[in-house]
Amino acid sequence: MTTIEFVSYLNSLGIKIWLEGNQLNYRAPKGVMNPDLKNQLLGHKSEILAFLEEAKSANDSSDPIVSIERSGDFPLSFAQQRMWFLYQLESQSPFYNESLQFRIQGVLNIEALEQSINEIIRRHEILRTTFPAVDGKPVQVISSNLTITMPLLDLQGLEAAEVQQIVTKEARQPFDLSNGPLLRVSLLRLGSDSHVLVLILHHIITDGWSMGILIKELSILYQVALGSPLLLPELPIQYADFAVWQRQWLIEQVQKQQLNYWKQQLAGATPLLELPTDKPRPPIQTFCGATKNFQLDPNLSEQIKIFSQQSGATLFQTLLAAFVILMFRYSGQDDICVGSPISKRNRRDLESLIGFFVNTLVLRHQIKGNPSFSEFLSQVRQVAMSAYAHQDVPFEQVVEALQPERSLSYNPLFQTIFVLENFSLDTLELPNLTLTPQLVERGISQFDLTLMIWETKDGLIGSWQYNSDLFEADTIARMASHFQTLLAAIIAVRFVTK
Repeated sequence: MTTIEFVSYLNSLGIKIWLEGNQLNYRAPKGVMNPDLKNQLLGHKSEILAFLEEAKSANDSSDPIVSIERSGDFPLSFAQQRMWFLYQLESQSPFYNESLQFRIQGVLNIEALEQSINEIIRRHEILRTTFPAVDGKPVQVISSNLTITMPLLDLQGLEAAEVQQIVTKEARQPFDLSNGPLLRVSLLRLGSDSHVLVLILHHIITDGWSMGILIKELSILYQVALGSPLLLPELPIQYADFAVWQRQWLIEQVQKQQLNYWKQQLAGATPLLELPTDKPRPPIQTFCGATKNFQLDPNLSEQIKIFSQQSGATLFQTLLAAFVILMFRYSGQDDICVGSPISKRNRRDLESLIGFFVNTLVLRHQIKGNPSFSEFLSQVRQVAMSAYAHQDVPFEQVVEALQPERSLSYNPLFQTIFVLENFSLDTLELPNLTLTPQLVERGISQFDLTLMIWETKDGLIGSWQYNSDLFEADTIARMASHFQTLLAAIIAVRFVTK
């Protein structure tokens, strides 16, 4: 393992390392820094010190992200450019609508809620941004202000299924990237003390991490609107500043080096994961989808976290390893590529910004020689760390460089996605009410199969999103059950071998 991969791995665990003078310091979340990991850190101290010194010098000599003059139009980030071109192909498609609903129980101050949402829009320029084409090229145009009026729909007396049909219909309405706005907000009244807040945003202005920021700021600003002295600091930079900086920073040399890694890593990879489907794969890919939600037993959830810590792995890596093994058992293939989004918030000044930062990594796993789970987990960890060290090159450039075999019936490089989401679905306690984030069923699946997992105070919960033109609901229910059985078996074997 190289030093940069080891440092990337520590960062993925939430362990922060820094220099003070020539002293190495670290801070780790509770329970993460086990004795084995600490010994590895101390054993690589000299190499890490040298690496941090080199990184510090590089950062000192490179331009920081700064707020630029707000005149004229701004370029798109690489991620936004990819999204804009996809939009040109299917402008009426709801594929890239990101949605979240909040179940609100209690006495709601509707005026304070609307005020809170408009304050979030004021704070984050990206929520006031549109993407027209100028001379055939897309640009970011930032409106100086945008105030929304939140419609209130009285749905009292409707069944829960009918309410969700209305929410799904709203989530599938397309956006106009050229004119905007690129977010919609509506409030549904289910009873005197029961409401649902529905937020729909186009993916070009948001990602999973951003949803977490939105939830956090909404909970704080609602209390501010009610008279609380809580404060949110102003943002020193905005997404447009990042887009300009990224275009200057990702120079040709960096792109070439990282593309060379991906060419080597993915050379000869199996183009299609052939899971047994209930229906023949259509000659042209469909995106009809459905979801199957599940919740892991709280005790099993806790045991998986403990196992990860003791194995020197992240929770993401343990769950990913289990997912890949499940795909291996279903497909019989020992060379499996899984797509996984990465937040790319590797600079502190980006952590509080709403925007589309995420990049997609292709994680290739080869299961050879009947390894134990611990042995395979070590391989998964190595694959992930190497990918993190080469995360800056945009996914579409990887596809362009590899030129994989193309088919209208499936996605290139991978057809399954695994995500450990970094925003919470836990209930928030606010003055006189509770607010619970919930997923929206959109009836869409961009891939054959996607597994999303969240950490909550009650344990791990997950959602299987699948192409309903390939799989029946009963098949996915069995797959979800097999995944949980596999996790339980991993923990059971751990106790037997201790």
